Amino acid sequence: MGEVQFEEDDVTEEPTPDAPETPEAEEQPIKQRKNGLYPGVSDELAESMKSGWADTELHDLSPIEQAPDTARRRAALSARFPGERLVIPAGNLRTRSNDTEYSFRAATEYAYLTGDQTENGVLVLEPDAGGGHKATVYLLPRSNRENGEFWLDGQGELWVGRRHSLGEAEQRLGLPAKDVRELADQLGTATGPVRVVRGHDAGIEAALTDKVTAERDEELRVFLSEQRLVKDEFEIGQLQRAVDSTVRGFEDVVKVLDKAEATSERYIEGTFFLRARVEGNDVGYGSICAAGPHATTLHWVRNDGPVRSGDLLLLDAGVETTTLYTADVTRTLPVGGSYTPLQRKIYDAVYEAQEAGIAAVKPGAKYRDFHDAAQRVLATKLVEWGLVEGPVERVLELGLQRRWTLHGTGHMLGMDVHDCAVARTETYVAGTLEPGMCLTVEPGLYFQPDDLTVPEEYRGIGVRIEDDILVTEDGNRNLSAGLPRSADDVEAWMARIIAQRS
Repeated sequence: MGEVQFEEDDVTEEPTPDAPETPEAEEQPIKQRKNGLYPGVSDELAESMKSGWADTELHDLSPIEQAPDTARRRAALSARFPGERLVIPAGNLRTRSNDTEYSFRAATEYAYLTGDQTENGVLVLEPDAGGGHKATVYLLPRSNRENGEFWLDGQGELWVGRRHSLGEAEQRLGLPAKDVRELADQLGTATGPVRVVRGHDAGIEAALTDKVTAERDEELRVFLSEQRLVKDEFEIGQLQRAVDSTVRGFEDVVKVLDKAEATSERYIEGTFFLRARVEGNDVGYGSICAAGPHATTLHWVRNDGPVRSGDLLLLDAGVETTTLYTADVTRTLPVGGSYTPLQRKIYDAVYEAQEAGIAAVKPGAKYRDFHDAAQRVLATKLVEWGLVEGPVERVLELGLQRRWTLHGTGHMLGMDVHDCAVARTETYVAGTLEPGMCLTVEPGLYFQPDDLTVPEEYRGIGVRIEDDILVTEDGNRNLSAGLPRSADDVEAWMARIIAQRS
């Protein structure tokens, strides 16, 4: 009995960032997992697996909803870099352990310009002789049935699921689609100026190593970051969808606080994650489920501590939609349903600061106005409480309030939770707000458990309130207004949910 070509190796072969597949690679043997239970594949089985399959090609597919928007975004990119080849990769799978991978999340720049989210994809804008660019998306085609890839390779169709054919991708994305395994060779022989978004696909970067410079590539990355500062109508709709799911996720958590008390912060994390996976793609960032003194740690994501009645729960979480737009909302909830007098005093101070910050969000305002407004309120409270020596102007000038406020009061929001992060300072922090910008307003006060400069009863209390604010033509809109914010409203909201639970 004859055998097909076969090799053993430690792991299943798959395209890697360092060695993208070439057309010739299709004829190479499919490497099998070491210590697999089958020593080989007979000729007879190989032939059997090649035939007897129905045609599953999908026809008359509708374009994705954002196809007109992605086309417009590519046109703006083309206008900014005339005559230059632009290469924007989606990224590759990353190994989690041995032969398992982390869930793939496409690079923001790639998803923003294509609407596609598949690993190994690359968008290329080729300069057109008549001006402008011709955009092509390079993707892995459906897994090969002739060489057995579809059932033998760890990334084959029968292992991880069917991927779209190139023809199907063209219908969905409104772009010509080609085999990405041919791209590295093409880029290697390309002439003329080239820019690539770095950090996502080492194989593509290697093919361009003698054609690009770090400075020019950074200009491309900065432009793509700044391009996302103002959201279009599709993006605003997705952000509202993300926020609405997040509000439901917070309601889910309140319903199970008794179970969290019997277990740990992990129960809260898992409860919110269920909502994110059912209604979206994932959580937009690691959920912060910080009970008791953990609320004084800004990014507490271990979520392994106890949840106790009488303590506060700082829940900072956001659902990411299937199109990769994320919410970012924080509420600080009394686990037992009611704030103590001191908790309420601190909570009310943060709420007042947030109200001042939100009021400062409007078109034509400086970006940092909302931060300054919120910090002034908090500094005033700290002086009134005798925790820092005034006057308030001195406190703000020296930044003394930061011992307890710690962080900035917000950031841009979109496909990344800290969106547009590499934009130039003059267009972001030193810039001016415009309609369509979306940002968080999230002041906080944090009294560390070991802070001997505050009265003992303050220690271990952390409060943050965060909402997602859209700049409108006449002011702003709180996308997360569906979630109560004031102490009275939070207590009443929790009481209604707890009553339904019982």
